[in-house]
Amino acid sequence: MSRTIVITGASDGIGAASARQLHDIGENVVVVGRNPDKTARVADAIGADSFVADFSDLAQVRELAAGLLERYPRIDVLANNAGGIFGDRTVTGDGYELTFQVNHLAPFLLTNLLLERLIGSAASVIQTSSAAARLMARFDGDDLQGERRYSSTTAYGNAKLANVLFTKELHRRYGDAGLSAVAFHPGVIASSFGSTSDGPMKFLYGGPLAQKLMTSTDVGGARLTWLALGKPGVDWEPGGFYSNNKPARTNKIADDPAPARLLWDRSAELVGLSS
Repeated sequence: MSRTIVITGASDGIGAASARQLHDIGENVVVVGRNPDKTARVADAIGADSFVADFSDLAQVRELAAGLLERYPRIDVLANNAGGIFGDRTVTGDGYELTFQVNHLAPFLLTNLLLERLIGSAASVIQTSSAAARLMARFDGDDLQGERRYSSTTAYGNAKLANVLFTKELHRRYGDAGLSAVAFHPGVIASSFGSTSDGPMKFLYGGPLAQKLMTSTDVGGARLTWLALGKPGVDWEPGGFYSNNKPARTNKIADDPAPARLLWDRSAELVGLSS
């Protein structure tokens, strides 16, 4: 029997690639994207359901969760894949720094709103993180949104570290209830990912030579697909961080439960959830 796999950020890039791969082997894929036209094209091409939600607006995240709960009695995999790196510091309509909200706060909220359904389905929750969690982060629990010190690359690194910390804490809190959480680095993907950034990241992603040296979206998508298809505890370890389908090193801060608890509690407070 096919499983229901929800992939956010699936209107292009590795999310769209993984959606196609999973559909081709018979899974029931739900495509979630920000752009209505692109989301519809990906979903229509594979005959999948789709939802539109812009993660810079938490009201849309809440509407997405309500729609998913109404339509699907089971959610076997939630792939929190939506994300991005941006330029100058921008505050969303919800009052939060854009990089922090899109990459961490919105998927944190979505996962928690779906939590009962996910636990009941013994689901896997997959976070698309990055090696940037180790290479670019400067974690400061008192400055999670870069109000005192901001650069686009540091904000992105901090957000990707937040994905790992969220994975660790999700596993600690709900692993015994049957929920399995994992984070991964998909590779440096040849896509339009860095187009909204500035400085070195825009150069890295935007140059024609760099594009030739990067990992294709199909290969990056296959790494998400591998986790979605894998059996937790057999193919991959819950609470882990993976790169190239293997356990990988990430920021040493992730070994300490205290920052993960702090991030969870402050995130819950920001989105109006009990921690």
